[in-house]
Amino acid sequence: MKSRFAVFTWSLLAAVGAFASTTNDLSDAEIQGRQLAQQILEQRPAESFMNTGVLKIRDAKGRSLEIPVQCEVIVTATNWQGIYKAFFTNATETLTVIHPVNQLNQQLFDSPDGNSLKIAGPVNDRIEPFDTYRHDYPAPGRSDAAHADGSVESFARSDFSAADLGLDFFHWPEQKILKSEMRRSRPCKVLESTNPSPSTNGYSRVVSWIDNESGGIIHAEAYDEKDELLKKFDPKSFKKVNGQWELQDMEIRNVQTGSRTRLEFDLKSK
Repeated sequence: MKSRFAVFTWSLLAAVGAFASTTNDLSDAEIQGRQLAQQILEQRPAESFMNTGVLKIRDAKGRSLEIPVQCEVIVTATNWQGIYKAFFTNATETLTVIHPVNQLNQQLFDSPDGNSLKIAGPVNDRIEPFDTYRHDYPAPGRSDAAHADGSVESFARSDFSAADLGLDFFHWPEQKILKSEMRRSRPCKVLESTNPSPSTNGYSRVVSWIDNESGGIIHAEAYDEKDELLKKFDPKSFKKVNGQWELQDMEIRNVQTGSRTRLEFDLKSK
């Protein structure tokens, strides 16, 4: 089942170079894990598109909040961008992930107060004055990955962080296939991504169920720096639009706080 979910939504992916470290001392499971992570990172949308929807948030105290959002992919000859916008009453929060061809990706995080634009990846002249946070993402297998707490900041008060939406964990140096199994009636490979230097509020590892056919995430579980389960991610439903399957809604849950966020798209025929 091919769908835009395989290249967008929670899958904001980067095109990066070949592995930099040797695989001589790696097990078959580790070599296959790096190869799968690399394949996922190399996915690129065929065309630009835009979806609108709503973030439905239930916080740790049980309070509910709904925020309109817009999710857009822009494809150019030299890069492609994934752009999330959350629309508050008097402001807009934007998270942009830029994927230059065969280069490291950039993240720009612009909050409603206008004072916390955060950048990940190579910084150019246009955005350098706002550089409050840098995070370079090497290819899977590199041992010199940088880490920054800014990537775990919440997007639009939801349970999604910049790291979640940018899929940071596929860039970590340790990737390993744990097994193959069925998940939601789909054959999957179970990929474990391990962070060598987890931050206080970051992930130590992420286990993802990757659909064999589409390369999309069927389910994912993220663990905190103490290796305790922190978040669960699940796509909930799909809808066929103009002959193509698209993600209709997905949910991320913080199992430690009890909060959860559901992202629902308003899918219409073009």
